[in-house]
Amino acid sequence: MQTMTFTQQLLQYIPFFYVIWSDDLVTISEINVVQNTIEKDQTLSREEKDTLLSWLNPDKPPRDSEMKQWKHTISNSNERLIESETYPLTSFSNRVASHYHGPVDFNESLKHIEINLGIQPNHYNHLFDVEVKHASTSTYYNPKELDQILKGKHANLIDAFRETLNHSIFKWDIHRDKEDFRNIVLDQVKFLAGKGYGAMAYPEAYGGNNDMEGYAHMFENMMYVDGSLTIKFGVQFGLFGGSIQKLGTKEHHDKYLTDTGKTSLLGCFAMTETGHGSNVRGIKTTATYDKATDQIIIHTPGKNDNKEYIGNALHSKMASVFAQLIVNGKNEGVHAILVPLRDENHELLPGVTVKDNGYKLGLNGVDNGKIWFDQVAVPRKNLLNKYGEITDDGKYRSEIKNANKRFFTMLGTLVGGRICVARAGLAGAKFALTVAVKHALKRRQFNDSIKVQEDLLIDYPSHQLRLTPLVASAYVYHFALDQMMESYCDEKQPDKRVIETQVAGLKSIITWYANNSIQECREACGGKGYLLENRIADLKGDVDIFTTFEGDNTVLLLLAAKGVLSDFKAEFNSAGFTSVLKILGMQLNNTLTTINPVYSNKVDKEHLYNIKFHKHAFNYRTRRLTYTLAMRIRNYIKQGMPSYQAFLKVQTHLLTLGKAYSTELAYNTFIGKIEQLSEDKNKALLFKQGTLFALHEIRKDAEWYLEQGYIGSTKSKAIRQRVERLCTELRPHIGSLVDGFGIPEHCLTAPIAH
Repeated sequence: MQTMTFTQQLLQYIPFFYVIWSDDLVTISEINVVQNTIEKDQTLSREEKDTLLSWLNPDKPPRDSEMKQWKHTISNSNERLIESETYPLTSFSNRVASHYHGPVDFNESLKHIEINLGIQPNHYNHLFDVEVKHASTSTYYNPKELDQILKGKHANLIDAFRETLNHSIFKWDIHRDKEDFRNIVLDQVKFLAGKGYGAMAYPEAYGGNNDMEGYAHMFENMMYVDGSLTIKFGVQFGLFGGSIQKLGTKEHHDKYLTDTGKTSLLGCFAMTETGHGSNVRGIKTTATYDKATDQIIIHTPGKNDNKEYIGNALHSKMASVFAQLIVNGKNEGVHAILVPLRDENHELLPGVTVKDNGYKLGLNGVDNGKIWFDQVAVPRKNLLNKYGEITDDGKYRSEIKNANKRFFTMLGTLVGGRICVARAGLAGAKFALTVAVKHALKRRQFNDSIKVQEDLLIDYPSHQLRLTPLVASAYVYHFALDQMMESYCDEKQPDKRVIETQVAGLKSIITWYANNSIQECREACGGKGYLLENRIADLKGDVDIFTTFEGDNTVLLLLAAKGVLSDFKAEFNSAGFTSVLKILGMQLNNTLTTINPVYSNKVDKEHLYNIKFHKHAFNYRTRRLTYTLAMRIRNYIKQGMPSYQAFLKVQTHLLTLGKAYSTELAYNTFIGKIEQLSEDKNKALLFKQGTLFALHEIRKDAEWYLEQGYIGSTKSKAIRQRVERLCTELRPHIGSLVDGFGIPEHCLTAPIAH
């Protein structure tokens, strides 16, 4: 024990004050937290309180000589800073004081400061000339508990499915020959079908249990094995089988659905054409009813009217073909018809031509191909006739008289697939983030002349900032997609248009997020991320296509924005635009108020972390963009511009609205789900994830918020600082957060993740 001029109580505060002033860690509002804590600390004398408060005056910071004295006092204690302790700075301060004064009681007031200011070891371990006992991650949170929350009511199903994926048939390997790769994937799909997973979303009568929600969770976990398996599985059971289930009637179900679920009937979903991708209404393939033979003639009329990018095209014996149905000379719009492609010997049937699409950027285990039809005749009964049929007397009949409504009702069956694609993209992001974070918790780079070990990658603030918000987003999007699938499967909601709009937006922002996250993870892993063995390279190629299939993201965002514009009350078209505009004007004109300058510059932690602020910020952006967009379109139309041209003029505005709406939806859905959880530390952790997501998203759109006067420059800076602070606060728990994704060890095959 050495002689010390500071009292033992003052000495315990010195490491805190050194951190505060050296790294400029706190704002004025947080200094108030420290001041209040000092006043309430009953272990301090009045004189000691006055001394501490004088050191805390932001208008008169400590002199350099004082700072040097504090650092010298800390360093000469020879005490170690132990990162793994629950309250590392408080415990370290206690040991420093004990070194000079003998045993000192643990100061609860300091613990209060450490918690409320969110000061983490990576804020300050570089400031002290002391040995640091590094801990790569904290064990405060149990990843299994987080995984259990994410699995929710589907825990038993997910656990069983993950165990199924432990079979040797799913062992990951590098495949660069597409023929071999395709055969391996086909065997995997058949294996899962044999376990009953293929038919999961089908009715019990056909081998399933009507569990579309469980199917989506399974879809996500399949991505941990391979993207090609996931998409091949989805084409067979989701698209082909789903079209039979959703667009067909009992006769089709009885004849085809059981065999589809068992893979004894392999099929494909032939919608997209070379000349028409997202514009399904404009496809050129025809299905002409011949009353004389009671057959439907499927035909590809032009060079670019063939079906393209059709998954399962090389392995299938049947296709669900979308074509313009022509009955008695009248085009009744797009319908789906089951068309046999091959015979029992797997030879193409007369009039059918199939060509391989060849190698792609990713998903080379999926046999994508082009299909042409030359006057191929199929029985009238092959028309999937839930929404429109050809009667026995050769006439077309549909209970949905409006052709537009009928078309969109049929396309509504794709919504479940879009949720699954978003889910698969999210899984790709989770996998890449898990690999990148685990690598960053082990890989060391650079140091200074004092430390023996180099620093962990994850201890660099720049590394935290690039990965932690992405992890938080993964949690937010997980719960948002959970809710979307639950709503989609709810039979009490017969009108799915609202859900279609919501899913269109979420699919877009989540698959874009997935691609951006995977790229960030690749870079965060350096050269190791570039090696095929670490899986990120293949994920980049596989997930890339998710942004343009099951609906091109740009087109889907336009759809979401138009859904917002129409207030979800009517199909949006030029004829109904005037009435829609009136609705918008009445709803929005009186609700856009001038932002109070006090509000726009409010920067205290309680405000910036408040859910009400996040919701208001997101809602204000969506509402403002909707109103200004509607006014722009109205002005163009008043000038005599056709509505179609008016929409082209504001297309970028529409896309901005679509993204804003979808981000607000994701956050609100996440908060709604988390609020239902029981109060515990996991709930608090998830709320912190939501806070980081919200502030990070607001920060990304800071330019717009600044333009609108919603936030001032001071608040913009405070939000940026809070994002960085939250990343460092979550640093000890980042390992637990990615482990909470629940990726099985037998699937996490990247060497740098171990």
